[in-house]
Amino acid sequence: MLLLGPHNLASSGLLVMRMTSSERRTGADMRERLLDLAEDAVLAKGFGATSVEELAAEAGITKNGFFYHFPNKNALALALLHRYVERDDALFDDVLARGRELSDDPLEAFLIALKLLAEATADLPEKFPGCLVATFCYQERLFDLEVHALYHKIVLDWRSRFRSCLEAICEHYDPREDIDLDSVADMISTAIEGGMVLGRATGDSKILPAQIEMVRICIRMLFR
Repeated sequence: MLLLGPHNLASSGLLVMRMTSSERRTGADMRERLLDLAEDAVLAKGFGATSVEELAAEAGITKNGFFYHFPNKNALALALLHRYVERDDALFDDVLARGRELSDDPLEAFLIALKLLAEATADLPEKFPGCLVATFCYQERLFDLEVHALYHKIVLDWRSRFRSCLEAICEHYDPREDIDLDSVADMISTAIEGGMVLGRATGDSKILPAQIEMVRICIRMLFR
């Protein structure tokens, strides 16, 4: 006899048909709850040291309940990265758009955006969590190729985003040095990521906004 548990029912489509809108909403809330718990745990002690059992226990569900939302830990890793980059993209999109609203000059607009980003990161708690992408890169042996490909893409997307801003600046300003725009874009990403690492290591949340301010100074000096 085939016994259908929650995961089997979900894959067969039976559970979805039987769920009310309230139950579906509760399921989405539980998925977010698990992601919140997993993100905190991964940033605190690493992905390998974070177990399905502990996440299920903290969420107040069974292990099978966890696997209803995430078939395995790699699926959890993918969901964490997707959510993380969505939040990052929203923040970058916001500050860059606000910079363009405040100035038609691409250099001034980018400097304003960096200032807004520094101010936003200054509001982070004293012991801010850190970067999931960096955490995953340092534990790459734990993940499958799909996870590797995703965090690789995330880093390249950061480069592309900042390079686009630099290209717009170069249409109006000649840099004072012979530079590679990809390298400058990577420098911006490195300052942000490095600022998070240093801030976490020292417990000093002022390091990250200070590093972003240093990037502003470097960009201003490079193009003026």
